[in-house]
Amino acid sequence: MDEADFMSDIEIMNVFDRKMVRKHRDRAAESWPDFDFLHKEVAARLCDRLDDVVRDFPLALDIGCHGGDVASVLRDYPKVKKLIQCDLSEKMVKRANAQNATSLVVDEEFLPFAPNSFDLIVSNLSLHWTNDLPGALLQINRCLKPDGLFIGTMFGTETLRELRQCLNETEMEVDGGISPRISPFADVRDAGMLLQRAGFNLPVVDADSIDVRYENPMKLLKDLKGMGENNKVLERRKNFTKRELIFKAMQKYMEEFTGDDGRVPATFQVMFMTAWKDDPSQQKPLKPGAGITGDAKKLADALGVPEHILTGKDQ
Repeated sequence: MDEADFMSDIEIMNVFDRKMVRKHRDRAAESWPDFDFLHKEVAARLCDRLDDVVRDFPLALDIGCHGGDVASVLRDYPKVKKLIQCDLSEKMVKRANAQNATSLVVDEEFLPFAPNSFDLIVSNLSLHWTNDLPGALLQINRCLKPDGLFIGTMFGTETLRELRQCLNETEMEVDGGISPRISPFADVRDAGMLLQRAGFNLPVVDADSIDVRYENPMKLLKDLKGMGENNKVLERRKNFTKRELIFKAMQKYMEEFTGDDGRVPATFQVMFMTAWKDDPSQQKPLKPGAGITGDAKKLADALGVPEHILTGKDQ
């Protein structure tokens, strides 16, 4: 399937206000070191996956680099020779420049790089804000060299489930209905299917759950704002949220989720996506039934036992 066929089969929906994404990220850049703990933790876990890859990456790209969290980890990874960082936010790019990597202002939805440019592309907690995730993955595939590696992280469907539950319940009580106050997230199965449809080979998607415990849920809201992860859904309510609603939702959060330590949890489900750009040198799956006899002989040889073919008498 070529790019035109792929894109014609995808209905592009504008879910997020991309201008607001940039605005929130610009604001977060001003005090990023005070709120970057989650991005740093996930960046370290993302880069750990490179330990299992036996090869060097002469040129790598970090899409949605925020404050340069991946670059700060990759300084200890000699496999990556040169890194280019890009982000939608100019202020984040200026902060990322401190990591001694080339930094550019680039929208994740419109990558300006030539095809077959990079040996490795990473993206840390940024792609969940794209309206056209299938298109973004397709562009990433196009920018990779054959047999190039993509590793990306996004928030999954279980992220902020406690906060979502309390806001929805409270809004039903106060207003008699709910509005989108927390961004929609993809799940593991959807991410795997999108990687395949974007033309990637050998896709693997798994998820980690990171639980952060807070003295009270208001500190969670402060962290979300400081990370630039607050609501940017186009259909969100544009007027100010009622104080009554916020107070009752936070009270409900404390009542329903406070643990024995007196703190409340906030769940961040992080999906890790790993996939390769197709290349003739990669292993291909056998056609159904193609390797039964050969595999049986290899297994018998490996076990050091004579091969035994089942007959009707054995069954």
